[in-house]
Amino acid sequence: MKVLLVKDVYKLGRAGDIKKVADGYGRNFLIPQGFAVLATEGALKQVQKIKAQAEVRRSSQNQELKGLADALKDVTLTFAAKAGDTGKLYGSITTQDIATALTEQVRFEVKRQQVDTQPIRTLGEFTAHVRLTMDLVPEIKIIVHREGEAAEHAEPEQVEKPKKGGGRKAKEEEVAAEEPAATAE
Repeated sequence: MKVLLVKDVYKLGRAGDIKKVADGYGRNFLIPQGFAVLATEGALKQVQKIKAQAEVRRSSQNQELKGLADALKDVTLTFAAKAGDTGKLYGSITTQDIATALTEQVRFEVKRQQVDTQPIRTLGEFTAHVRLTMDLVPEIKIIVHREGEAAEHAEPEQVEKPKKGGGRKAKEEEVAAEEPAATAE
């Protein structure tokens, strides 16, 4: 199915573009939501008009949100979460959590669909992109630290893993290595 996009659609195209999409996607989502119309001869004559209107709309949105994008570039969100010894979280920090924290911090409603990141499941520093418009996508910094600890210790800890194949002989060597240290004290 060929459609003519009336509005910018994320991961599909800009207004005025003619795209070939799956029948169900066009019929059940794009056309009813007002994002596209069928690419008929009459609609194709409107391409230049649609592109001009979209350009005006896009530039006005970019002007309005430019200040917000500059403010978001400096934002660092800090989350305290319960985590195991290996640095893996019990649960995760989702895009909804990030959007809620951003809304509180910048006093502008950010929807979870605008936050581009996978759920965070480990301690450490991460970056996420916030899609304000197709052209304005500021990057924010996210720090996840263990509950009860300061945020400075947010880097994931390196945990030594026991060596594989360490049978009885390896254990005897470890005990032998510890004994001289104990007698030296």
